Amino acid sequence: MNINKFAVLRMLIRREQDRNLIISNQRELAEKLNWSLGLVNKVVTSLRYDGFLDENLVLTKKAKIFLENSRPKNVIILAAGYGLRMVPINQNKPKALLTVDDKPLIERQIEQLHQVGITDITIVVGFMKEAFDYITDKYNVKLVYNKDYAIKNNLYSLACVSDKISDTYIVPCDLYCWTNPFDKYEHYSWYMVNELIDENSPVRVTRTGLLDYSKNQKSGNTMTGIAYINAKDALTLKKRIKELCADKQNDNEFWETALFEKTDIEVAAKVVKSNEVVEINSYEQLRDLDCYSTELQNDSISVICKVFCCSNEDIKDIYTLKKGMTNRSYIFTVKDKRYIMRIPGEGTEQLINRKEEAEVYNTIKGYNICDELYYINPDNGMKISAFLENSRCCNVLDERDLKSCMKKLRDFHNLKLKVNHKFDIYEKIDFYESLWTEKSIFQDYEQTKKNVLGLKAFIDSCKPEYCLTHIDAVPDNFLFS
Repeated sequence: MNINKFAVLRMLIRREQDRNLIISNQRELAEKLNWSLGLVNKVVTSLRYDGFLDENLVLTKKAKIFLENSRPKNVIILAAGYGLRMVPINQNKPKALLTVDDKPLIERQIEQLHQVGITDITIVVGFMKEAFDYITDKYNVKLVYNKDYAIKNNLYSLACVSDKISDTYIVPCDLYCWTNPFDKYEHYSWYMVNELIDENSPVRVTRTGLLDYSKNQKSGNTMTGIAYINAKDALTLKKRIKELCADKQNDNEFWETALFEKTDIEVAAKVVKSNEVVEINSYEQLRDLDCYSTELQNDSISVICKVFCCSNEDIKDIYTLKKGMTNRSYIFTVKDKRYIMRIPGEGTEQLINRKEEAEVYNTIKGYNICDELYYINPDNGMKISAFLENSRCCNVLDERDLKSCMKKLRDFHNLKLKVNHKFDIYEKIDFYESLWTEKSIFQDYEQTKKNVLGLKAFIDSCKPEYCLTHIDAVPDNFLFS
């Protein structure tokens, strides 16, 4: 049965289930489907010939049996990701649990599924998985943990539950659907896109209503992530998922790669308007959708508003800085100027005394030693500094860079700035080792430690004068701007 025939049957079964839906002739059916009358007449004639409709547009027993066998069996919701682009609100809860209109996104999805009779729901979790426990009691859903959520993309989340794919909806957790995207009846496999053109999308809608996929395409329809996979196509999809996951080069692939690339699955395009299904991938997208969401009340956002005397609507272009060993930092713009908000990572309070750090920053302020400081909290280490445009790190292969860095260090030393604390490298070695849970993974650690300790007598004999300097003078900590 083709797509058009199934659409007519589904519309007519809705008429039987909804007294307010009045379709008494083919013209009214054409209006409801937004089709031409000619197309409806052609499809209806074919359905009558196949024994699915009688002369009065009434479904036959054969049609009802067919529709009953075309019910979706289950749904998989992908909710394992960290949601890096959701800074700064991704530190407190998974994005699936962000609230819009006072309801978590994933609860809205579950309730929309219940509306069409789907109760077999599996949620793949990862980041802050314990936060989802209440949902199992409230909605009787199943949770599956993806232990690799932090290092692999959602292809691997789907692989965790690939055995469940058969007449199945696959749904990302970060979507807000204004109208219910799910149905009591599905027959063919489809993937949802909207009409907007995305320069990075590899799929586009063809004239026949299918999706054409090509990694070399310059642009395509915007992808939403929602799909329906029937039992027949599920066999191919599961095989392709297994093949892709066997190669570590695919660690960063999205699950759609398994659906579109190198398969013979004909995927129909389910096209919706861009305002019907909203992807919430950032703080700003959540703010645009629900400016009263309680999730917007974030400590770091409140600090920014206070420091720059602005409202949260004035904070633009928020995105995370992925690089960094110990901190979770993000860039933001206020009044056309960019800044960095540093949020210390968990456990860093064991390594860094934030009060001493704040004392250092306040002492070097105005000496052009670091980026311009606007705020630092001596209790929690939260810090706001200016973003240095067009900057780069030291190139260790360039002798001129190295000489410039050494000159900067020497100029810093010659300032002879002092604070009320001291960084004793030998004391710190013992302290850092006390935090270990196992021995160093570096095979030459003990020899390196011995070499460093061997310098102590020489340093003490020099009777050094103590002043502020940089305790971690590695290339990444020198910026050329």
